[in-house]
Amino acid sequence: MMAAMISAWTAEHVRRIVPGCGAGSIPAVSEGERAGLDPARLYWDMWPVQDAGGFQAVIAGRELWMALTAPDRGDPALRHFEAKIHWLERLDGVWHDRGPVLPDFDVPYEREWAGSALFDEGVLTLFFTAAGNATRAGGYRQELWSAEARIGDDGWPAVWSEPAPLVDHYGEDYMPADAHEGAPGEIKAFRDPAWFRDPADGSEYIAFTASLAGSPSRFNGAFGLARLSPPLGWVLTPPCLHAEGVNNELERAHLVFHGKHYYAFWSTQTATFAPDLRHAPGGLYGMVADSMAGPWRPLNGTGLVLANPADAPLQTYSWYVDAHLRVCSFVDVLPDGSFGGVPAPLLRLELDGERASLAGLAG
Repeated sequence: MMAAMISAWTAEHVRRIVPGCGAGSIPAVSEGERAGLDPARLYWDMWPVQDAGGFQAVIAGRELWMALTAPDRGDPALRHFEAKIHWLERLDGVWHDRGPVLPDFDVPYEREWAGSALFDEGVLTLFFTAAGNATRAGGYRQELWSAEARIGDDGWPAVWSEPAPLVDHYGEDYMPADAHEGAPGEIKAFRDPAWFRDPADGSEYIAFTASLAGSPSRFNGAFGLARLSPPLGWVLTPPCLHAEGVNNELERAHLVFHGKHYYAFWSTQTATFAPDLRHAPGGLYGMVADSMAGPWRPLNGTGLVLANPADAPLQTYSWYVDAHLRVCSFVDVLPDGSFGGVPAPLLRLELDGERASLAGLAG
């Protein structure tokens, strides 16, 4: 295996962004669709159940997804402290809440944040972020965990394994994400594990949202990686790319293989860019490489792939791309200023080497 090259998403790349140009503009979202969902809950940060190739897995004829959800307490900021992963089933374009994915376990974390799900050879594996501390409410500690279950004859998980950490440390390349105090957008990251298998050699990776260790900048987002290395298990490796001096958060970091290329995607917001780069919109960003070893080059010359419309810069967020090039996200801020808290319309990307654009709605 070639030595990996750490690439940089630079201020020069971001300065090339011309608002409203050079990327797909996400269609306007006028309202949130709640049919089939619990009206007393909020929903955000979604992902499909995927097969080993990164495509939507079909389990017993069902199209199953997962999403974070929490009771609607009247203040959407509170949802992060009660987050639980629920099943979502999509039937004829309508989302249905099928309840919690994991049963209640005696665990050291307080809540579940975003991750990914793999269905392979009859086994479902959930990779997720274990957030907070069970003995102290609130806080922003983040760790990468997983649990698995064999799918039963009824098409649902039978008995889940006890959740367990993928790694028990933050490593030398990543800043610890263990602060109790903080504010969204400013905390450090070690979250959003997204499984990926390299079709070139079958190696398995976890991509995750991270913060670069040893950085003198407050804006030190990184696209973290761990590699499955038997018999050691998951081993942290250096990030494939970072945004030192550019952006604090490369959220929902994940990998897609398409057309002989490797694509690294992440979500970010205007407010998490360094102050002199806040002309850049909140959106889906990405880089492309010819192998997992890099180097990684910014899509469209800037990294920007999809952006909310200029007159609704916060309407959707937390984009996740699968191998079908289908993009899910959630409705964040509605035109009246209220929080959406429901799945957004699915989109479809078009990728051609180093160019990325919006193909339209996925249907």
